[in-house]
Amino acid sequence: MTFYHDSRDPLYRDPQGAAPCGQTVRLRVKAEELHGVCLRLWWQEAESVLPMCPIHGGLYECQLKLPNTPGLLWYYFIAQDNRGRTRFLGNAADGLGGAGQVREEAPDGYQITVFDPAYDTPRWMRDGVMLQIMVDRYCCSGERDIRNLPPASYYHIRWDDDPALIINDDKYGDNCNNDYFGGNLRGVIEKLDYIRSLGVTVLYFNPIFEARSNHKYNTGDYMTIDPSFGTEADFRRLCAEAKKRGMRVILDGVFSHTGSDSLYFNRDGSYGPGGAYNDPSSPYREWYRFRHWPDDYECWWNFKTLPNVSEETPSYQDFIIDRDDSVIAHWLRAGAAGWRLDVADELPMAFIRKLRRRIRRERPDGALIGEVWEDPTNKVAYGEMRCYCLGDTLDSCMNYPLRDAIVEFLCCRADAFALVRKMESLRENMPAPFLYSEMNLLGSHDTPRIISMLADIGDMAPDRVYRHPFAMDPEDYARGRRRLIAAWALVCALPGMPCLYYGDEAGLTGMADPYNRATYPWGREDAELVSAIRGIIQDRMSAPALRTGDLKLSAIGPDVVLVERRISGGRDVFGAPAQDQSRALAVNRCGEQRRIEYGGRVYEIPPESALRLEPAQPNRHDDNRENWRN
Repeated sequence: MTFYHDSRDPLYRDPQGAAPCGQTVRLRVKAEELHGVCLRLWWQEAESVLPMCPIHGGLYECQLKLPNTPGLLWYYFIAQDNRGRTRFLGNAADGLGGAGQVREEAPDGYQITVFDPAYDTPRWMRDGVMLQIMVDRYCCSGERDIRNLPPASYYHIRWDDDPALIINDDKYGDNCNNDYFGGNLRGVIEKLDYIRSLGVTVLYFNPIFEARSNHKYNTGDYMTIDPSFGTEADFRRLCAEAKKRGMRVILDGVFSHTGSDSLYFNRDGSYGPGGAYNDPSSPYREWYRFRHWPDDYECWWNFKTLPNVSEETPSYQDFIIDRDDSVIAHWLRAGAAGWRLDVADELPMAFIRKLRRRIRRERPDGALIGEVWEDPTNKVAYGEMRCYCLGDTLDSCMNYPLRDAIVEFLCCRADAFALVRKMESLRENMPAPFLYSEMNLLGSHDTPRIISMLADIGDMAPDRVYRHPFAMDPEDYARGRRRLIAAWALVCALPGMPCLYYGDEAGLTGMADPYNRATYPWGREDAELVSAIRGIIQDRMSAPALRTGDLKLSAIGPDVVLVERRISGGRDVFGAPAQDQSRALAVNRCGEQRRIEYGGRVYEIPPESALRLEPAQPNRHDDNRENWRN
């Protein structure tokens, strides 16, 4: 008996990957010594079963016209064997697509992401390189004034001090996050030329609005730049100066909760007599969910300093999105090019849709990026499966699945076949505009520093064993550094927008927060690492094939991943005019040299490194474009 389907083989599914509404997809299955072969579909809570037609060589076929509205379509196959038993063929056991698995019970289905044919993302995202900046930790310009800090906060005397971790020294039981170093917007302006010299074209800032913490995720006033960072005039100047250098600015929008010490909730009375906590008649009262006013209220992950908001409340939506001078509109008009949504998977989908429409109304090339840690095409949150790639919500997500797969590969916890399989699954599920705009990061404010991760120095568990400052052994640092250069080369060879976390290029180390949020080491950078990162970015920016070319991924044994990019026929994957070009990169995770043959040549790939290969000879590739899926 043979029962076989491979979602990544054009013989069995054509076209492959995500598809626009109304397109016809040809699905085939090989079924020998089986009969009554059917295709089972699941679409928007409804099931249907279609008979498949035999064609030749044991193949059965169904020409499937996709729905006219965006959504997720799921399918698997059903047949009867010669003994009358029902056999099912569905997704692989790991749910990552490709060759299926035969079962005796109903399996998980294959996914087809059906997206809006008009869906597009800004070209500058596909062509861009991003730098994430925590303002307080980046650069200090001018004199620091303690009067600009929230109550009970303080400045470090030395710029290169370790961040402070003060637990339960707050009357509400949270980590204070009340130590500052003095980084400000004027400091970022002073470093724009350096940033541009790296090849960076997009600046993403952690929250910059008034708040009582150094990280600013407990917003106090959405319409005011935090005084320790500067003024709105400073922000407008920053955006203008960045624009002169060909850079855009992305702001962090924290819209699932506010701070308890805020203009809106005002638990501490810092903003006068009003606020939802103090005044039952406050216009902000309806923003929050009180179980018993005022002390028992819903809050983010049970942190009493972070009261949740009800995003469906009309007055809240009016303030954030709808009114003429809404939060979204105000800061876009001040110079921002888009927003990154904190905990996007905790926001109602209708709220995100509305927010994206307002962004596009203000800026047709504006971007909306979401924090989603899993595959954003099928994220399950609060009992609901959500797809952020259909064309009506996000343009991009923080690509943590890619980051995790790269770290596992380079730390030898997963081989090249596993890495390619995970990457191909993401590519299969995502529409090309989304895939080519993904925020491809290696580090962020929520993860240990990437050199520390890649050095593989110890337990990375949530108990945060390493939540303290420590100096890395030189050998560990050298290993993490080698792997970082290889990882960054890999990220820059893939579709998406590569994203640096400030200081990663300079050699910053550190484990769980706040030690992953140290100050940028001005004057103490790892100059060779900076140069290597800059060179990789420049190579990407000089090669259109690395940005919008077709992609082919291969595992050359367990230790080497091969990335091939190509533009052919004078058009890139989006149909835009582009010069024909080929690029290839091999990444070796092994501690020993590996030899591969490519394009008629033999290459020696050094240990834990990436090596650019010469463009393949014409006969190296199959010209069938299906082998270069976008």
